[in-house]
Amino acid sequence: MIRRLYNWTLSLADSPNALWALAVVAFLESSVFPIPPDILMIPMILARPSRAFLIAGVALLASVLGGLLGYYIGAGLFDVVGQPILDFYGKADAAAQFNERFNEWGVWAVLIAGLTPFPFKVITIMSGWTGLSLWVFIFSSIFARALRFFIVAALLWKFGAQIRDFIERRLGLMFGLFLILLFGGFYLVKYL
Repeated sequence: MIRRLYNWTLSLADSPNALWALAVVAFLESSVFPIPPDILMIPMILARPSRAFLIAGVALLASVLGGLLGYYIGAGLFDVVGQPILDFYGKADAAAQFNERFNEWGVWAVLIAGLTPFPFKVITIMSGWTGLSLWVFIFSSIFARALRFFIVAALLWKFGAQIRDFIERRLGLMFGLFLILLFGGFYLVKYL
């Protein structure tokens, strides 16, 4: 099943809708969706290394725009939309304490969440809810997401064939590591 999903995702890179699919996933991941865009971005770059930086650019733009939606959810729709999302991630109780300290360290929270498997949507919503400067939020998001997506793109562009061979020979292991990182990020959100 993992092999079929991997092959399907690679074939998506040749589809005329591949970049749109990546844009939708990257947009939604920054505000409400739990799956990171890397799950599409990496196979797309492996299938078409010549488009690595275009793919990273689409992921960056869509992710930052999705982050603005998350910011708006926190700022304008917190009670209706933001609170249920934070409840889902187990962060509702800590929100009041977090609010007091967040703006002091907000730029670092945005940078760390933007670079790591930590769910970015939690930080985008909290940034809006706590009133973190919109410009600080935008510039931090652009910097962190650009660094994350373009480093991945550069590595896959430069070492794509070797990385692709490594991944394909060890697909089960790579999928397992990806799941550990994904669920580890959710664990950190829930219990820290």
